[in-house]
Amino acid sequence: MKISPVIKKSIWFAWLLVVPVGIWITYQVYPPEQVSIGEVIPFLILMSVVAAMPLVVNNTPIFLIQWVSLAVFLKHGIFIEMVLMQVSVLTLLIRLRVPKSDIHKFPLNSLMFFIVSLFSGLLFYALGGTHGEHLSSDPYYLFLGAVYGISNFGINTIILVSIQALLFKLEGPYFGKDFIWETVTTIITFPIGFVLYELSKDMGSIALLFVGIPFASLSIILSLYYSSDKVNQFLQSASEIGHQLAERLKADEVIDLFVQKLIEMLPVDYAYILDVEEERELKLIHKVEFGEVLDPVAAPLEKGKGISGLVWAEKKPVLYNSKKEWNQINSGYIPPSAESILSVPIVRNNQVVGVLVLAANKKRAFEKSQLMIVDILCSHFAVAVENARHHEKTKENSERCALTGLYNYRYFENMLSVEFGKLQKGERDLLSLILLDIDHFKSVNDTYGHQSGNEILIELGERLSKRIGNIGTVARYGGEEFVILVPDMMKGDALKLAEQIRLLIANEPFTLLQSMDEEGKQLHVSITSSIGVATAPQDAEDSLALIRHADRALYVGAKRSGRNRVAEYVK
Repeated sequence: MKISPVIKKSIWFAWLLVVPVGIWITYQVYPPEQVSIGEVIPFLILMSVVAAMPLVVNNTPIFLIQWVSLAVFLKHGIFIEMVLMQVSVLTLLIRLRVPKSDIHKFPLNSLMFFIVSLFSGLLFYALGGTHGEHLSSDPYYLFLGAVYGISNFGINTIILVSIQALLFKLEGPYFGKDFIWETVTTIITFPIGFVLYELSKDMGSIALLFVGIPFASLSIILSLYYSSDKVNQFLQSASEIGHQLAERLKADEVIDLFVQKLIEMLPVDYAYILDVEEERELKLIHKVEFGEVLDPVAAPLEKGKGISGLVWAEKKPVLYNSKKEWNQINSGYIPPSAESILSVPIVRNNQVVGVLVLAANKKRAFEKSQLMIVDILCSHFAVAVENARHHEKTKENSERCALTGLYNYRYFENMLSVEFGKLQKGERDLLSLILLDIDHFKSVNDTYGHQSGNEILIELGERLSKRIGNIGTVARYGGEEFVILVPDMMKGDALKLAEQIRLLIANEPFTLLQSMDEEGKQLHVSITSSIGVATAPQDAEDSLALIRHADRALYVGAKRSGRNRVAEYVK
């Protein structure tokens, strides 16, 4: 929730203009009557303790102070309540360790609670209320106390929603889980305020112990309940994320989804995944900063070096709440603005295969329970990545020629069908197919042996891949035949490309690495090729016809015409 420097200055100006002057005017109009410091200090201590124990829901602190402020107001009036509330707000913000960049929250909250105290108190007095009366003496006084409490909560809610909508430009819903929790806890604690007020009139300051201790216990119980509920939600989310990771069949997709879900779950500004390479070093393979995927450029880390290296060496997760805790460790790639860091080893078969690092610019951004959840997610992630990589390797082996490493016949036919579908839908304009066959390859095998023939096929595959690059797809079609598919290339350009390929083969001899001549030098063999070219849609209406017509051009137009030439399909 970033706001401009101009608005921050305006908040400070509004505070200076309203709060000090407003408190002074309140003192003049509603001065405290016969109040000793000894009566006020116990309430001040209780309010400070309560303020230091907020219930944090969805990163929003719930300020369970209204019940004490109710008792203070009913006993000592609006001025004392207003001053003690200001001290309590200061205590709360100090307890939350508001960073310097958010220092404007001090005057903003002070101004907000001043307005709440002022308007709810004025409403109480306008309806004929006076402080210091026994609740049992007049039911109307009890009603006014309830009006004060309801108006206090209502005005606070209206101001809070207005700030979120107008100042921070946050979109709804404004009445989420944190609002429900605040409403419920307010309803529960307001009766305690009435009890505290009555007991303090009869018993004095000792009443604060009888009420304060049960409230502290209630706060602890509510905090534990919310924490356990939040952990259960995290565990449920972790299970769902684990299933989603398992459904991905590509390692890159698994990594992207894993980091995306972590950013959605936790207040993450920076996310890094490092891979253990040959048990020697950690290499950065994935880098996300403020939701943007960046090139993972960073020097490798040794075992035991930096935060990631220590996590790798010790096989234990770490959690740092501020930069002071990790500043002496050489972190390498972590930005200097980061404060909180959560790092977890990615373990598979009891071996660390990688390290996850999450960082945030805010201090104490992560909790210990979140460390446990991330540790569980890393286990799901390790299994999902391994399965995806195994699937990719299996798929690649089924799609590739084991000898040349090029795509095989099966993959090429499937891809050609997909590309032809795009052509028919208008997503492609043209499809040019180049079919190549090595001339007299049988004599090469007979003269130099099949191993030498394989060496020629391998080198030819490398030459074709290098020449075609990203403009098309090269596949071994079978035996000594190769096929090249080039989308959106006109037939004339495809013929020029085919001629360049023919010259690339004919003019550069092939090296036989395992064959020597009589002088002990490696043999070089010159070969030629015949090439046929066809283009859809002008030469074919379907994928099989395109292959058939390129094959016809190869054998009729090139082979029968003397070989070592390029021929196009002619109807």
